[in-house]
Amino acid sequence: MAEYVIENGRIYTEFETIETGYIIVKSGKIAGLGKGEYEGTLPKYDANGLHVLPGFIDIHIHGGYGEDAMDASETGLKHFAESLLSEGTTSFLATTMTQSDDNIIKALKNIVKYQANHNKYQAADIVGIHLEGPFISEHKVGAQNPKYVQRPSIEKIQQFQNIANQQIKVITFAPEVSGARETLAAFHDKIKFSIGHTVATYDEVNEAVEQGARHVTHLYNAGTPFEHREPGVFGAAWTNDTLSTELIVDGIHSHPAAVKIALKQKGNKQFFLITDAMRAKGMPDGEYDLGGQNVHVKGAEARLESGALAGSILKMNEGVKNLMVFTGESLDKIWRVTSLNQAIALNIEHQKGSLAVGKDADIVILDNDQTVCATIKEGEIHQFEKRIF
Repeated sequence: MAEYVIENGRIYTEFETIETGYIIVKSGKIAGLGKGEYEGTLPKYDANGLHVLPGFIDIHIHGGYGEDAMDASETGLKHFAESLLSEGTTSFLATTMTQSDDNIIKALKNIVKYQANHNKYQAADIVGIHLEGPFISEHKVGAQNPKYVQRPSIEKIQQFQNIANQQIKVITFAPEVSGARETLAAFHDKIKFSIGHTVATYDEVNEAVEQGARHVTHLYNAGTPFEHREPGVFGAAWTNDTLSTELIVDGIHSHPAAVKIALKQKGNKQFFLITDAMRAKGMPDGEYDLGGQNVHVKGAEARLESGALAGSILKMNEGVKNLMVFTGESLDKIWRVTSLNQAIALNIEHQKGSLAVGKDADIVILDNDQTVCATIKEGEIHQFEKRIF
C-alpha cells in the first residue's frame, strides 16, 4: 500500500488545531503528525489552505444514492457505502426501520453478510447497526409505519442481536411502553438505548436514564416538546448531563435557533451530527420509497403523503456547513460532533474518530465552504468534483 504525506493543511486533533502541519500515512494507518514542513522523502500531497479532519461517522442513516438498508441487497449496500465517501463519511451505522420481523431479519442478515465481504479501502465501513424501531410509540411514529410497531421484549431483542452477529449498537425506543424497562435493564451495558419516537414525560425520560438510557434520537423530532410546566423529552435532553443528543442539521427538521440552543446546552462533547438520510439523498427530485411508504422529494425536503417529514437528504459535509452557520462556531469546536463523539459512544475510539498516530487513516479534506475535496479511507485517496491532488 502507498506511503505518503498530506502536508500544509490545517489539521484538527483532539488536543489542538495545527495551523500548518502534516500527516504521514503508512499501511492504511496514521504513522505520524507534525507541525510545519515535512522534511522526509515520502511522496507529498499539498493541502494548502484546506481543512484536514477525521472521516465522518454517521450513526443514524437509512440510505442514500438510491439505496436503503431495508432493501436487504448486498449490491445496494456496496453502492451506498461507496457513495458515502463523496460526503466525507468513512463509517456509519446501517439503520433499519419499523417493518415486519421478516423484513428486519432480512436486512440484518444482509448487513452482516456485507460486513464480511466489503472492500474497506473503497467504501465507508458499516461499524454496526442502529435499530430505529419497531419498539417505539404508535403515538409518535413520524415516518415509521404504525402497522409494525411492537412492544420490546428481552427475547425479541436477543433474537435480533443474534441474527445481527452482535452488531446492533444503538436501539431507538420509547421508554414509557410496556417491556421497555425490562429490556433496558437486560441490555443497557451492551447496547446504547436511545430515546425517540416517544410520548415520554420529563420524569419518565430521567427514570430511563437512571436505568441505563444514554442518548436521544433526532432531538426535536418525534418526541414530547418542551413546555414550562412539563419539559418533556426535549427538556430532559437539554438538562440531563448523562444524555447525548443527535440532530439532523438541515434547517428543515429543526430551526437554526433550536440547533444553536442544543449545542449550547449539550456542548460539543454530547452533540452528534447525523443525517437520518433516506434513499433519495444524492438523487433527483421525485417519488421514493421509505419503509413501504411513498415519499415525495422536492428540493431539500422529503415528505410522506401526509406531509410528515420522512428522514432527510442531508449530506454530512452539508450538515457541518449548516452547523457552523446556525451556531456561529468554528471547525475548531464542532469537528468532534462529526466523528470523535460517535467513536467514543461506539467504543471504537482506539481505531477511529480522531487524527492520532496508530489510528486508521480515515480522513476528510474540506475547503472553506466545507466542500469535500478528498476522502481518505484507510490510506486510499478518493477525489471528487474538486480535485486537489
